[in-house]
Amino acid sequence: MDKQEIISRINTFMVEDFEVDESAITPGADLKATLDLDSLDYIDLVVVIEQNFGFKVKPEDFQHMVTVQDFYDYVENRLQIANA
Repeated sequence: MDKQEIISRINTFMVEDFEVDESAITPGADLKATLDLDSLDYIDLVVVIEQNFGFKVKPEDFQHMVTVQDFYDYVENRLQIANA
């Protein structure tokens, strides 16, 4: 899966599952503010990531994600590790 496909999938589930306005999804956008996440939303996000990308997510991984770009990079890195 290439980077553009990862970004496309993430953006799609942000819009469909979290009702984020597509225009708000930019690489520099604050992840929490963009997704308006609370603790229950993080659980939903973990489930959506695992379903879409096939790897397990640790809740503490989110502590290092600030921007949407951080999120893209996290998924890309985890997929590279899983496919190595």
